[in-house]
Amino acid sequence: MGTSVGAGAGHVLKDLTPRRIVAELDKYIVGQDAAKRAVAIALRNRTRRQQLTDDIRDEVIPKNILMIGPTGVGKTEIARRLARLVSAPFVKVEASKFTEVGYVGRDVDAMVRDLVEASVRMVRGEKVQEVRQQAERQAGERILESLVRGGVGRSSPRLQSFGDAMAALLQQRPAGPEAEQTKSEEPEENKGDRTEMRRRLLAGELDDEKVEVEVEENRFLSFPIWGAGGMEELGMNLQDMLGGMFPKQRQRRTVTVAEARRILVDQEAERMIDVEQLTGEAIDRTEQTGIIFVDEMDKIAGRERGAGPDVSREGVQRGLLPIVEGSTVMTKYGPVQTDHILFIAAGAFHTTKPSDLIPELQGRFPIRVELGALGEAEFVRILTEPKNSLIRQYTALMATEGVDIVFTDEGIAEIARMAAQVNEQAENIGARRLHTVMERLLEHVSFEASEIAPAEITITQQYVQDQLEDVVKNLDLARYIL
Repeated sequence: MGTSVGAGAGHVLKDLTPRRIVAELDKYIVGQDAAKRAVAIALRNRTRRQQLTDDIRDEVIPKNILMIGPTGVGKTEIARRLARLVSAPFVKVEASKFTEVGYVGRDVDAMVRDLVEASVRMVRGEKVQEVRQQAERQAGERILESLVRGGVGRSSPRLQSFGDAMAALLQQRPAGPEAEQTKSEEPEENKGDRTEMRRRLLAGELDDEKVEVEVEENRFLSFPIWGAGGMEELGMNLQDMLGGMFPKQRQRRTVTVAEARRILVDQEAERMIDVEQLTGEAIDRTEQTGIIFVDEMDKIAGRERGAGPDVSREGVQRGLLPIVEGSTVMTKYGPVQTDHILFIAAGAFHTTKPSDLIPELQGRFPIRVELGALGEAEFVRILTEPKNSLIRQYTALMATEGVDIVFTDEGIAEIARMAAQVNEQAENIGARRLHTVMERLLEHVSFEASEIAPAEITITQQYVQDQLEDVVKNLDLARYIL
């Protein structure tokens, strides 16, 4: 089994100590230090494992984590930010969406297939960026060749024949020795036209001109197949399956020069990417650095009751067990081993407890961390400290309309107090309550921003009370509105 990791990801992992990982997570998640430390250690152990000798490397398995805590306290955000921090493939799935063998629903293997898809998209994006400059040069030369051969630029500064010159754009031969020989045989006036046309293209003078290009289409068919765990969607590319038996479908589109350049750059980049190398690297990254976040774990906890919707709970656990233990899952990109994928499970466990899971599955999540409920003090920090705090988001949104919103410390404290009060009176949904409160608070401003701009609005304690006091006092109304 391969143990190499992408160069970029490996470099990032090596530089991140557990303390630095926690510091990065602190920029987005308030509190929950125990959970941050647990995921930081798990991530660091991956780096340590890569430095082991071959005889012991494969024996070191990841220590999967079970997060226990109410909704809206940061469980999903911690896992998602962790994956982004190291550019690791990441998927979030709900355990309640899966069913045991014999019931219609998603097979547990689907979470691994989803992870591979995420990894392929990630690696493809990186590969495209690597060849983008070369693809831009080749796309520019193809556009330039069509313009010069069509005589555009010599006869009309308004590019009256531009559409005709671009009609056969995608039929141009790729750059190569023959193309170089053709260029060397061009008349001198064509060389001068080429220089002038290149200048105009680079200057953006032709970007708004309309042209007709042919776009290659990939024909994908998706159809359901029945497997051991139920029905799954399988997508297949008929062009890849049948090779060169059928030509690629082409669709003619009228676009601007700027859009034509983008289309050609994408096509040139796709031609430069080695698909086999991409697939191999994506599978390797899935196996070595992939993270699967399994939410709603408490929904499948508990013993069988014989009938009804609970009949498949234990069956889902037993289906999940081999995936977490380590097995080989077949995907359309090839077999994927799950031995070293990091699984982070989470659940509120209000009516059940982790010990209600089958013992075999409990043993595969040796690290247990409890995330505490959020109160008024945490809400104040959530509103102000993170880089993506709600106050920064709403301030930036309203600034686009010419409305400056200023939040006073007292106003922020009042927002936090009311959010905590509603959580106590109604259902406790954690920090998600801040979204509903903030949207209700700024509803009037958001609606009339374009009409009152430019303006400056100060969110004081009194302003918050005026907007929300009636709703918060009325418990029945708060249940519906907040």
